[in-house]
Amino acid sequence: MLVSPRVILAPAFRQGRLVGAFNTGNLEMTMGILRAAEERKAPVLLQIAEKRLPHSPLALMGPMMVNAARQATVPVAVQLDHGEEPAVLAEAAALGFTGLMFDGSALSPDENARRTSAVRALGVDWIEGEIGVLAGSEGGPEAEALYSDPGQAQTYAEASGCDCLAVSIGNAHGHYKGKPRLNFTILEEIHRRLPDLPLVLHGGTGIPKEDLARAVKLGICKVNIATASFDALYKGASKPAGDYFSLSEAMAQSVYESTMKQLEWFGEVSA
Repeated sequence: MLVSPRVILAPAFRQGRLVGAFNTGNLEMTMGILRAAEERKAPVLLQIAEKRLPHSPLALMGPMMVNAARQATVPVAVQLDHGEEPAVLAEAAALGFTGLMFDGSALSPDENARRTSAVRALGVDWIEGEIGVLAGSEGGPEAEALYSDPGQAQTYAEASGCDCLAVSIGNAHGHYKGKPRLNFTILEEIHRRLPDLPLVLHGGTGIPKEDLARAVKLGICKVNIATASFDALYKGASKPAGDYFSLSEAMAQSVYESTMKQLEWFGEVSA
């Protein structure tokens, strides 16, 4: 069933549970993700990042994602990930996305807050903001990490009215170069300043289970997974297949298996 992220994330935050937000890029990924969610009876967010849209046009992906969520037997929110362009944010809202993330991390904190607040006018119930810059790549140039400043995070959250906040604490997009080293001191201070605001960890692929268990106790309730799913899709596509339909099923099955592993982890580390 298609729902607002609020329906999924608000109770998860109160109860100390992690929710998976899985990025998709095609039909097979969408099928694999939702098959796993239904089997685990786990509410999820289904996402697509703006930087993926040259390869997976929103006009095609959006209706598929929304309809897949409507037909799912578990609550599924559909969200635009790392939205930057006003026209793209507006298109996602018009297509029925129930959540929008505005990525103004490259802007000044004041301008970031102003533009995040303006996204609310698109009529979507749930707005995710971001403070700080993650290292790695979300389909574009490599970025250097800029950790979230707790004071700026508080000022931004209060000024923007965002419903949840993505933080940069050593997490990264793409594959990690070595073991992830999360700065829990920063996370703890942000959570202390904003105890009622759900926090989000992007770059969830590769973060150890023990770090996820610690993060959920410090306000993290949503973890984004993209790289693991795209890796799984490629793995499935690399298997010998006699015809297109076998190839399609292999890709969906591989993403399903990856998503099941992530959902099992999230269930194990939730408080």
